[in-house]
Amino acid sequence: MGYLPYFASELEFYLYKESYSGAHEKDYKGLTPTIPYILDYHILATTMDEQYLGPIRRGMHAAGIPVEFSKGEAWYGQHEVNTRYADAVTSADRHTIYKNGVKEIAFLNGISATFMAKPSEKDIGSSCHIHSSLFQGDKSAFVDGHEETDVFRHYLGGQRQRIRELALFVAPAINSYKRFAAESWAPTSISWGRDNRTCGFRIVGHGQSRRVECRIPGADANPYLGYAALLAAGLDGIENGTDPGPELIGNAYAEAEAQPFPSTLREAVDLWESSEFAKRTFGDAVWKHYLNYGRTEQRLFDEVVTDYERRRMFERG
Repeated sequence: MGYLPYFASELEFYLYKESYSGAHEKDYKGLTPTIPYILDYHILATTMDEQYLGPIRRGMHAAGIPVEFSKGEAWYGQHEVNTRYADAVTSADRHTIYKNGVKEIAFLNGISATFMAKPSEKDIGSSCHIHSSLFQGDKSAFVDGHEETDVFRHYLGGQRQRIRELALFVAPAINSYKRFAAESWAPTSISWGRDNRTCGFRIVGHGQSRRVECRIPGADANPYLGYAALLAAGLDGIENGTDPGPELIGNAYAEAEAQPFPSTLREAVDLWESSEFAKRTFGDAVWKHYLNYGRTEQRLFDEVVTDYERRRMFERG
């Protein structure tokens, strides 16, 4: 019997008082969050944004996308609305419809929403934590009674072994890598731990809900590509009996042995280019297409003169 992959994504986003046209006119600078302070688990602040969050939850429900909950997230005007897990393709479809729905509802209310991984250097990034597990029939392949199986361990091992060379599929843009900052709740390594939010891979759930949470992708990730990368890596680990290595205990940001995730798109493109696994798994045409995409994205950015350069060098250059 084969495996049935189940996935779910946790998408975070920012809401701003400016409309999309207003944000464009301001060159996307100095935008005003709907809430002017940290609203993580803040009941009153989320009530203030309920005029937007309520239509999002009800709209998703009407579209056949079951919402489990919404909550205020870590920063000013930042929110998270989570939908129920499903098979991989259904979950990716829900992710895509939901993401566009949030933007449409924001537009209809005269505000704007962004799923940028890092809207500014002053903001906490927006994540897309991806949860995944494998079932055989109606039972999880990750547990046998109360014990974790070899399938689980090798699945985790495969994801850890391959995630660096598949970084382009989970962190697709220049901005994606600005989110990876120490002490920011975004991981900087591919370490794994149990309910450890500093690690790139976090083991959560009990019994039949035991699963791997990959905390690396940002909210800008393409769910079809991100899911495909993690599933391919996990299945490769099962096929080859890949050991996940020791659990990281403590602060992954501070542990020297925590192997880093790529810190720039340039590094991710180089790893993709040298990956025989990516070429073999996704095919030569797909490998070439995304290699060209990554190179083009990097080239276009390299040609831009940034605000940082102007502020630093206009007088002093």
